[in-house]
Amino acid sequence: MIDMIEKEDPVISEEEAAQYDRQIRLWGLDAQKRLRGSRVLLAGLGGLGAEVAKNLILAGVKGLTLLDHEQVSEESCRAQFLVPVTAQGQNRAKASLERAQNLNPMVEVHADPDRIEDKPDDFFLQFDAVCLTGCSRDLMIRVDQLCSKHKIKVFCGDVYGYYGYMFCNLGQAHNYVEEKPKVVKPSGESNDGPEAKKAKVDPNETTMVKKTASFCTLKEALEVDWTSEKAKAGLKRTPVDYFLLQVLLKFRTDKGRDPDPQSFPEDSQLLRQIRDDVLESLSLNSDLLSDDFISYCFSEMSPVCAVVGGVLGQEVVKALSQRDAPHRNFFFFDGRKGNGVVDYFGPN
Repeated sequence: MIDMIEKEDPVISEEEAAQYDRQIRLWGLDAQKRLRGSRVLLAGLGGLGAEVAKNLILAGVKGLTLLDHEQVSEESCRAQFLVPVTAQGQNRAKASLERAQNLNPMVEVHADPDRIEDKPDDFFLQFDAVCLTGCSRDLMIRVDQLCSKHKIKVFCGDVYGYYGYMFCNLGQAHNYVEEKPKVVKPSGESNDGPEAKKAKVDPNETTMVKKTASFCTLKEALEVDWTSEKAKAGLKRTPVDYFLLQVLLKFRTDKGRDPDPQSFPEDSQLLRQIRDDVLESLSLNSDLLSDDFISYCFSEMSPVCAVVGGVLGQEVVKALSQRDAPHRNFFFFDGRKGNGVVDYFGPN
């Protein structure tokens, strides 16, 4: 038996069975029960956070806490759909609550207007999964290390203009099941030659295969030693989005905000300088990340939020339901090219 993640054995009522009928047909009743027994913390109600909230609420988690101390701005109204245009100046989590709850009355949705930085460690331990958006590198590392010790699943994500990413840490041994075509073994009585004695795949039947995946912490994933021979050998296959993420997280640490279109000349120059400093600190050539990225990493773009939020929400659902292979451990999306890539960073 694979380990169950819920602290209780939730019962699916007839009403819930009707509500989640399509999902139950897709991933099974057991997976829906595990999802129904899970509580999730979502930090950051920007454009990406709103997409993730929508996907988790519609999927049918037990409870979702929306944590955000920011106020609704004009940009908030453009970037996300949970806050009404009349809510400018209000707390972003509280302003998102009504529309979020209306998506699925069966999910307990709560709004918390506090700063995540002020939350004690015990606060995070009441959740089965924690999803962080718009947070600083230091905060994400702190929460990830805390949750890792208590076997709480951690997800991080952000959207910067045309670019977006997702990271997940599901622990050192994440158990899940995957549906595979059933392999039919031939009977030993066949006399039709060697071909008839080979195992064959029956496309009409499937079987559930139990698997385990191992993950590392965010700190380990971001602190790869690029001076090692193995890392150098794999550099050509490494998506530059990984280094772009390092630059944008450093910008957020230094400025306490993301690149702002209102400060485009100043921020562009600073991004270029941070790019050089970050790559130099990693013993890498600054040519690895061309200047092109600078013009495309300002503000949250709604289409990019929708794509990254869809992937991030899907990964939370897969992890909590313990159904299907998770992305290990980064997903990067480039809206300019219209494609995404999954890659692993950290110790094997």
